[in-house]
Amino acid sequence: MVGKKAFAALVVAGALILGLTACSGSSTPATSGDGGSGEAGGLITIIVNDPANPYWKTEGDVAKAAAEDLGYAATVGAHKGDTNTENTLIDTAISNKSVAIILDPANADGSIAAVKKANAAGIPVFLVNAEINESGLAKAQLVSNNAQGAAIGAQEWVKQMGEKGNYVELFGAPSDNNAQTRSNGFTTVISQYPDLVSVGKEVADWDRTKGHDKMQSLMQANSDINGVISGNDEMALGAIAALKEAGKLDGVIVGGFDGSPDAVTAVESGELAYTVLQPVAVFSKEAVTLADEFIRTGKAPETEKQSFDCILITKDNVGKMTDPFTYSG
Repeated sequence: MVGKKAFAALVVAGALILGLTACSGSSTPATSGDGGSGEAGGLITIIVNDPANPYWKTEGDVAKAAAEDLGYAATVGAHKGDTNTENTLIDTAISNKSVAIILDPANADGSIAAVKKANAAGIPVFLVNAEINESGLAKAQLVSNNAQGAAIGAQEWVKQMGEKGNYVELFGAPSDNNAQTRSNGFTTVISQYPDLVSVGKEVADWDRTKGHDKMQSLMQANSDINGVISGNDEMALGAIAALKEAGKLDGVIVGGFDGSPDAVTAVESGELAYTVLQPVAVFSKEAVTLADEFIRTGKAPETEKQSFDCILITKDNVGKMTDPFTYSG
């Protein structure tokens, strides 16, 4: 549960984003060993998915700023969902003698080998945003409470739909467990309303362009669509663009998930019914804090898997969004 302290951390972390760049630190890295060196220092390697998406850019920026604030050098790389690229980045982290790796895994199953490789090199790994399908490898796995976020989003969507109508769903990347968790959360809520009828579901891989194209296909197959529920903001924004091009946005309720800046703007304008803010700035900073503690003391978190509750953003509270992914309420 994200309480006042976590929200405060979110505000602070969001503020850090404003002054960040993508460049790497330049100090000489130290070896990591098994942790417990008693002092901070060395290189923390941060690996995200795709910084072209503002969510993942924030993830990398916040982690980098937090690491540098604690006295580490930090570098940010991106695998873009490709496990081969991820593996290469892990190899680079090892050869650079990183003292820790902050990783948003590319694949729930496919990233397991990369984490094992880092472990074999004596480098602790702290996962953010997405889990892998094996416990006991990463020192921590920090994610949004996707089930809770999906539930509050779906409840708002049902309310704005008036509990009836034909709808379609845009599904994220199947390799990411978050996609199925959110979809399951949507279904659990929506299935309680028999007058809400699913007429289509498409995989759009978290991508705005794919969301646009898949929405075009869904409209061609179904002339009467009243609602779109989406696994993330990028796909939702793509769907909105397609609906606008077809002159069909009016009367269609579109829901998103992430709390991205473009989604916040769309909520303000009324094009997007809501978004579900993931506290990415909170858990990205927390992952670095946990890595620092492990490096200095050798102490890993007692609980490996930790989740952080999401926040529903609608027209009623969108004014409390300040910096990217930062809610001041």
